[in-house]
Amino acid sequence: MIHETLSQKISRAVSLIRATQHTVAFTGAGISTESGIPDFRSPDSGLWSGVDPMTVASIFGFKRNPQAFYDWVAPLTRTTLDAQPNNAHLALAKMEMLGQLDAIITQNIDMLHTRANNKKIFELHGHMREATCINCFTVYPAEPILEKFLADGEVPLCSGCSGVLKPNVILFGEQLPIRELQGAQDAARKADLMLVVGSSLEVEPASELPRLAYRTGAKLIIINLEPTPADKMAEVVIHAHAGEVLSAIARELEKTE
Repeated sequence: MIHETLSQKISRAVSLIRATQHTVAFTGAGISTESGIPDFRSPDSGLWSGVDPMTVASIFGFKRNPQAFYDWVAPLTRTTLDAQPNNAHLALAKMEMLGQLDAIITQNIDMLHTRANNKKIFELHGHMREATCINCFTVYPAEPILEKFLADGEVPLCSGCSGVLKPNVILFGEQLPIRELQGAQDAARKADLMLVVGSSLEVEPASELPRLAYRTGAKLIIINLEPTPADKMAEVVIHAHAGEVLSAIARELEKTE
């Protein structure tokens, strides 16, 4: 449609969600910016601004110089530990509670979908709940380890073998967690509607999941501030803030038909 208002686009999105049996959300960094967590690509505030990702955020760089990783991730760590779900996260939790959302597939490591009380979440790029020793593979709760690092600036070490502890986030050069990926792929194939929120759809292999859903018959709704490579495949494309749009969708779904 041409020259649709935001309200009209939201109404079409609501109609599509109501008409389908299996809606799955796919979320990226853009859903969390309203919680104060920066995305990765914005020129001024993005996490890649002024750094070489392969130096600070690859598994190879981590093993060579874990201090560089920890120094780079320190501001994000503090922000993530303090962050609260925003209206977009809460709206998706409401949709799940209403029976209008089967699952969330997320590229985010911030755990905000969990804090918003969504139940079925596939965290493709890991999370910051735990940290693992890269030497003996002992798993630790991450929060006290990260709080200590933020206080003293020293790379966290395993209490058992003195190996370096790495948060359970996926760095460049690492494979996605197989159970999470397989679960996400199954959810994408089962979906008859995928709600893509706050993702540039530029990071593979995660970005293939909306295309997998589309190829297996799902319709797409895309909510993102900037255009994405999948916009042309979508039934509804909304370039607006996720919190505003998803809150409006959840309110409409909550109304009796």
